[in-house]
Amino acid sequence: MNFQMWLKAIRIIPKISKEEWGQLDVISRWLIITRAAVLVMTLTSALIAGMLAITIDHHLFVGWRFALVIVGLVFAHATNNLVNDLTDYHHGVDKDNYFRTQYGPQPLENGLMTPKQFYAYIGVTGGIATLAGLALILTQASSTPGNPWITLGLMAAGAIFVLFYTWPRKYIALGELTVLLVWGPLMIGGGFYAITGVWSWGAVAASLPYALATVTVIFGKHIDKRREDQAKHIYTLPVLFGETTSRVLVLVMMALLYILPVVYLFLLPQYFSWPILLVYLTPFLLKKQEREMILGIYTHPRPEEPPAEAKEFWPLWYVAAAMIHTRLYGGIFVLAMILQTILWPLIH
Repeated sequence: MNFQMWLKAIRIIPKISKEEWGQLDVISRWLIITRAAVLVMTLTSALIAGMLAITIDHHLFVGWRFALVIVGLVFAHATNNLVNDLTDYHHGVDKDNYFRTQYGPQPLENGLMTPKQFYAYIGVTGGIATLAGLALILTQASSTPGNPWITLGLMAAGAIFVLFYTWPRKYIALGELTVLLVWGPLMIGGGFYAITGVWSWGAVAASLPYALATVTVIFGKHIDKRREDQAKHIYTLPVLFGETTSRVLVLVMMALLYILPVVYLFLLPQYFSWPILLVYLTPFLLKKQEREMILGIYTHPRPEEPPAEAKEFWPLWYVAAAMIHTRLYGGIFVLAMILQTILWPLIH
């Protein structure tokens, strides 16, 4: 077991040769091909759902259901990433050293796995997600005041997004909207319901700051590969809007990440209290180079050649900056909610 590779795969998407691949354990392979570095965003959404449930009413919070929500969401996202690669492989999207194969291994296109082996990973990963979802559905009525049919509907919606994100949604400019809906209302709002059995539009609204943070990541990725997508007739929003407008939209979304928590202190006082303002520490906790990179990147066109500071992650450029910011913002957001939960009795 290569614990060092586990940690590396969670931090970044490592580039792996066929020789290195042959020496990896099954967990390392799974973490790499599912792009575990981005699964952290789903884990964050699940944690926010749980913290919201505790905040609203700790009597409604069911710990084992919270654990199932985490497992179900993370493995569903992992399944989506696998299906994404499989679909792109069959559509020939990743041929000829396309963007995807430059920043990390595409297991089928790079010959690391056979389709049969890849289907096995999809089956096991999707199976775990399905089992977690079924457990939540079958025990809903007995463990919470909720309706199992609603949980089933939420699960079905998630399955539809998993199966049809890469095609056709990403091809018809619905990919970014899908990310907003999945990482916000579906994961956080739906996760809240699965845990407590109570639907809350307040929880859905409370999901928007972090949901927008995840959209900055997918926007950054689609800006980075805008030309390649256009050549492949994949019409993401950056392809339709152009680079400049897309960069401005990302900056607007980043601004909303800090505006909405303040607004919610007044509009959703039952969900948020002053610890949520800790998110304002995010820019100051970034390394100086990271802070300058994030602020500078989105105000300038993408360079034609990789700058010295980008060699580690190039051709990721806009998405690398957005990911660095989102991971830290999400971590502080969760920490603030944990602190809020601890202090809530004292605050009220």
